[in-house]
Amino acid sequence: MPPIHPTGPRVKAVAFDVGGVLLRTENQDTRRRLELRYGMAPGGMADLVFNNPVSQKATLGEGTEADVWAYVARHLHLVNGRLEELRRDFWAGDAWDETLLAFAEGLRPAARTGVLSNAWPGARAAFGSHLGRHTFDTVVISAEEGCAKPDARIYRLLLDRLGTLPAETVFVDDLAENVEAARAIGLHAIRFTSTAAVLDGLRRLLR
Repeated sequence: MPPIHPTGPRVKAVAFDVGGVLLRTENQDTRRRLELRYGMAPGGMADLVFNNPVSQKATLGEGTEADVWAYVARHLHLVNGRLEELRRDFWAGDAWDETLLAFAEGLRPAARTGVLSNAWPGARAAFGSHLGRHTFDTVVISAEEGCAKPDARIYRLLLDRLGTLPAETVFVDDLAENVEAARAIGLHAIRFTSTAAVLDGLRRLLR
């Protein structure tokens, strides 16, 4: 029988979302310039890229990143190489949270660590060394599994690969619906608001 924490089973694993948690758009300037160019409200460019029907299919592995950007190009009537410029500007403000990555790496080997990301095919290669084996025991990507958060199946896949029970696992995500879905099957879940707040919450649970 595993050791019992005073308030329940001891936490043995911590998993993180990527977009909005480990990798965030820290500088919105280039996206806002794109939105002004194409007559969009703030947040409109991200909504176009991530919430269009082709993107939703790609998140389940039913399309490619190229398909997503082709949809964006058609929607915005891009010509003469403007798509590559838009793609570059769209991602320009993104940065990895090195503090969270270092914290995750420091949890091992006492605790297992993982990633659970709704992402398109090719994301594993795009994330590169940031999600390497020295930091995370397992990386679960929706496009590779054919299901996505907040579907309970993908949380169970994460648990299977971590080898932990829900009550032994913490999950960090920036979207309320994904946090609620994790809690619904018994995981501890923290909604990302800031790096400092997440670290405080994790340290409380890991005591």
